[in-house]
Amino acid sequence: MSEFFLELFSEEIPAGLQKNLREKIFEDFKNLFEEKSIRSKKNFSFSTPNRLVLVFEGLDKQIKIKSKEIKGPKTSAPEQALEGFLRSNKINKKDLFKKKTEKDEFYFYKTVATSLKTYDLLTEFIPKILSNYQWKKSMKWGEFDLNWGRPLKSILSIFDKKIVSFKFHHLTSSNLTFLDKDFEEKKRSFENFKKYEKFFEDNGVIINQNKRLKIINKSFLKILGKKGLKINENPKLIDEVVNLVDSPNVLLCKFDKKFLSVPKEILTLTMESHQKYFPTFNDKNEITNEFLIVTNKKDKKGLIKIGNERVVDARLSDAEFFWNKDKTQNLVKKVSELKSMNFFKGLGSYFDKVQRMRKIGGMISDELLISKEKVELSASICKTDLTSDLVGEFPELQGLMGGYFSEHQGFDKDISLAISEQYLPIGLNSMVPKKPFSVALSITDKIDTLVGFFGINEKPTSSKDPLALRRIALGIIRTTIENKKNLKINDLMNYSSRLYDDQGYNLDNKDLQKELYNFLKDRFRYYLKEKEIRYDIIEATLSSFSLNNLFSSFEKAKCLNKVIRSQIGMDINSSYKRASNILEHEMKNNEIEINDTTDPGIFKSEFEKNLYKKINDIKKYYSTLNNDENCEKSLSILAESKKEVFEFFDNVKVNEDNETLRKNRLELINMLCKTFQNYINFQFLKANNE
Repeated sequence: MSEFFLELFSEEIPAGLQKNLREKIFEDFKNLFEEKSIRSKKNFSFSTPNRLVLVFEGLDKQIKIKSKEIKGPKTSAPEQALEGFLRSNKINKKDLFKKKTEKDEFYFYKTVATSLKTYDLLTEFIPKILSNYQWKKSMKWGEFDLNWGRPLKSILSIFDKKIVSFKFHHLTSSNLTFLDKDFEEKKRSFENFKKYEKFFEDNGVIINQNKRLKIINKSFLKILGKKGLKINENPKLIDEVVNLVDSPNVLLCKFDKKFLSVPKEILTLTMESHQKYFPTFNDKNEITNEFLIVTNKKDKKGLIKIGNERVVDARLSDAEFFWNKDKTQNLVKKVSELKSMNFFKGLGSYFDKVQRMRKIGGMISDELLISKEKVELSASICKTDLTSDLVGEFPELQGLMGGYFSEHQGFDKDISLAISEQYLPIGLNSMVPKKPFSVALSITDKIDTLVGFFGINEKPTSSKDPLALRRIALGIIRTTIENKKNLKINDLMNYSSRLYDDQGYNLDNKDLQKELYNFLKDRFRYYLKEKEIRYDIIEATLSSFSLNNLFSSFEKAKCLNKVIRSQIGMDINSSYKRASNILEHEMKNNEIEINDTTDPGIFKSEFEKNLYKKINDIKKYYSTLNNDENCEKSLSILAESKKEVFEFFDNVKVNEDNETLRKNRLELINMLCKTFQNYINFQFLKANNE
C-alpha cells in the first residue's frame, strides 16, 4: 500500500476558482482509480491560495487484470461490423472464436490476464487530467502556451516516496516545492504528505482549509464573547475568507462612530462585499463601530489593523458623502430624471413604467380598500433611488435606499415601507411584504414587469431565466397567498397589457394572456409541491384554477390534503367516486342527454328524496358563501352526505327499465357530482384504495 501525493504551486488563485479546482481535479482522480479498480484507504484534497494538494493513502501499487471474454458482433453480421470490432480492440481475426448464446451466435475475444502498475497509470494520466480541467477564467503568461487560473510554478508528484515523472507543458514534475509564496528562492523536497503538512504547519501555514475554518471560528467566538457582540451568519463570506488565507489571524478593528449615522445596510454591504470584513452587532441587533477581519499573518506591530481601519474609513467616508447628498434630493422632483433611464428595449423608460404602475396600483388599492392616493404616490417615486449615487455604487440597495430617502424627507411611513419592500419576496423562503401598501406596490411592480417581458417575447426558456421571471411570478403567488388575499390577478394583467398599448408600446405576443395564465399556473403548481400537497390534489386544484382566486385555491388544496387520509377525506372521496363511476358507466351505455333538471315529483322512494334534500342543503350552504369559505366546514358538510349517498345506491336501482325514472335518477346523481365540485374537481383524486 502506497501514498500518492500531488501538489500544484501557483500564484494566488481567487477563492472561487480555487474551490472548483480543488473539487473537480480530486473527483477526476477518484473516478480514474475507481474505473481501474484501484483501491485507497483514505483520500482528500486541500488548498491554500497558492497550493492545491491531493492525497490518496493506502493505494494499491499494482493490480491484476483478469482475462475476460469480450462479446463482438453476431457471426451473421456484415463484414464491416466485424472489422470495426477488430480495429477497436486492436486484434486480428485469428484471435476470435465463435460462441452460441441464448439469443444467437456471436464472435468473442478473450483478453490476456495482465497486471497494471499504479505508478505507470499516474505517469500517463496526471498530465491528461490537468490538461482536461476547464477553468471558468484562465490566463497565459510569459512565452508559455499553458492556460491556468494563475501562473503555475511547480508540480510536486510523489507515489510510494518516488517521483512520478512527467512533463506538463513547460514544467517537469519533481519532489520539490517553493517554501515561501512571496519569495520564490528556497525549495525543499518532500517524500510524503505527512512531513509536508507538518513542515508548513510548524511554519504557520495551514494547508487544510477545514482546520483554517476552525481556527477562524474559534477566534471569532473568543473575541465576540468577550465583547458581547455577534456577527451575521454569512456562509459564503466565511468560505471565501477561508480560501483567501493560509495563516489565518483574526483582528478586532474599529471605524469612526460618526459613520453610525449612515444606514446600517450601507455599512454592512461596504464591509462584507467590498472588504470581506465582518461587521458586529449588539444584542439589540444594532450595528457597532467594531468589525472583525481575517489577516494572512500575525499583526506583530499593529500596522495591519491600522491599515485596515484606514481603508474602511475611506470607504465609509465615500458612503457617508453619497448618503448626505442623496437623502436631501427631492424625490418628487427626481421623477422626471427617470425619463432618461431605459427600463428595457421595447418597454420604455422607468418614467413610463412608474406611470403604468400608478394606474395598476390604483386598481389594487380598490381591492385592498386602502388609500389610492398613497399607492399612486409610492408608485411614482419608488424608482427614483435608481438615479442616486448610492444605488449607483451599491446596486444591491435599490428600493431600500428609496425607503430611507422617503423617510428622511417626511413621506408617510406606509409609503417609505412600501418602497423599501417593493422587490420582496426575492426567493421561495424570503420575507413577503405584509403591510397593505407594500403588498400593493410589490404586486404592481411585478405584474408590470411580467406582462411587459412576456409581451415582447422575452420569456424563460428551459433552464434559462436571465430576467428572473419565474421568481417574479412566484413572488406574486406568495404575496397573494401569504397575505390571504384573492386579488384579481387576471384582470390586473389584462389592464397592464392595455396600459402598454396606451403608451404606444407594441406587445406583439398574440398569446400573451394565455401564456401568462399557463406560466403562473405552472408556478402555482410548483408552490403547491413545495408545500407538500399530494399530486392528485394538485391536479384537482389546477383543473378548476383561477388566477383571481389564488388564495382560495390554495386553502382548499391545503385543507383537503390535511384530511384526505382521515375519515372525512375517505367519506368524501368514496361518496363522489361511487356517484361519478355509476354516472359515467350509465352515460356510456345509454343514449340519455343530461340537462341539469331533476323532477322530485316522480321520486319513488324516501332514499331519492333524502339525497335530493341533502344536495339542496349543500347547495344552499354554497350559495351563502362569498370569499369567506371555511374549507374545513365545507369538507365536513360534504363528508356528512355519505349516509344519504350510500343509502341511495344501496336501495335504489339507477338502471331502471322505465326511461323517465332512469333519466331522473341520473340527473340526481349528476346534481350530486356538480355540487361536490363547488369545492374542487374530485374527478382527479385517486380512489381511497389506490
